[in-house]
Amino acid sequence: MENTKPTERKKPRFSRKWEPIIFLAVFIGFFWAISLKMGFTNMVSSMMNTAFDLLINTCLYIMAIAVLTGAISGLFHEYGVISLADRILSPVMKPVYGLSGAASVAVVTTFLSDNPAILSLANNPEYRTKFKKYQFPALTNLGTAFGMGLIVCSFMMSVPAASEQRKNLAVLAGLAGSIIGSIVSTRLMLGFTARLYGKTAPMEESGESRTAVKTEAAAQKTGFNRFMDAALGGGRTGVEIGLSIIPGVLINATLIVLLTYGMPEGGYTGAAREGVAFLPWLSGKFSFLLEPLFGFSTPEALTVPITSISSAGAAISIVPSLLATGLANENDIAVFTAMAMCWSGYLATHVAMMDSIGFSNLVGKSILSHTIGGIAAGTAANWLYKLIVMLLL
Repeated sequence: MENTKPTERKKPRFSRKWEPIIFLAVFIGFFWAISLKMGFTNMVSSMMNTAFDLLINTCLYIMAIAVLTGAISGLFHEYGVISLADRILSPVMKPVYGLSGAASVAVVTTFLSDNPAILSLANNPEYRTKFKKYQFPALTNLGTAFGMGLIVCSFMMSVPAASEQRKNLAVLAGLAGSIIGSIVSTRLMLGFTARLYGKTAPMEESGESRTAVKTEAAAQKTGFNRFMDAALGGGRTGVEIGLSIIPGVLINATLIVLLTYGMPEGGYTGAAREGVAFLPWLSGKFSFLLEPLFGFSTPEALTVPITSISSAGAAISIVPSLLATGLANENDIAVFTAMAMCWSGYLATHVAMMDSIGFSNLVGKSILSHTIGGIAAGTAANWLYKLIVMLLL
């Protein structure tokens, strides 16, 4: 009797089979196209020199700022400033963001450190129960919009500009723009999650309840030791943040520089910050759209928000050279601040963050919401800065 049992057909995994070939074709093609213009030796030399320049003159500078801001963050935690901010900000969270007052702690925490800082809150069982199920995934969008906020604002305040007064106003406009972007991103995400979970389902606890216990040694600390422990502990966190951004800065910013800067007068020499000027050419094709939205003074300015998609540290590292070469101005600083802070590497962190809090199925919606939020942040900062200058200067 003939066996009529259908045979199982396994779908061939073409993606895995051809993946190495496709990757090599794209990888070799990318650098081959650049080397046609620069020359292979000049291209490699420029990449190495640019990476070294970024490491010494940018990464270590950002780390220094991160250590100081980390120390401030540690002191704010130790002496209850964050708890005070929670009480002050709680009344505005529901009408503005559609979240419970506990979300204000996420805003302050991520502003003082980085996006992943929200995970320590999100994994706290008591904290989780303060939210409805539809609200909880939106914490990723809210926290990311303020991630590295203090570092970004401090860095922008410290870069030299033609007018210090205009620069400081630009940073304030950028901060306001980022807040607007955070509202847009969070509200869009809540729209998605409300349709999926409804607005009444509670957020369940996860894991065992944790209780903070002060050790006898901690209780016996003197005022000076308490101050120093908090400051040094926060500073060590700053070192960790500074170290963690080095790969993103060196990899992303080096490639962005290669695609942004052009050939110097006299031809290529293999020095730092030489490239093929592809991104300025590309952004010039969309100037009709970018000009009314962001008001960039040059096409090269677009490189900062593009880089902030994957790394805020890498994005702000580009700003000093743009200002020094006249490729950016104070209006651009407002947009840089807003988009670097609001996006703050969301494409690199959202997947891991959403997975960590148990909502990996919503990664796509989270990224879409935050993409729109970042564009809203840059647009708002541009027009807020223009309005401030018109009214005050």
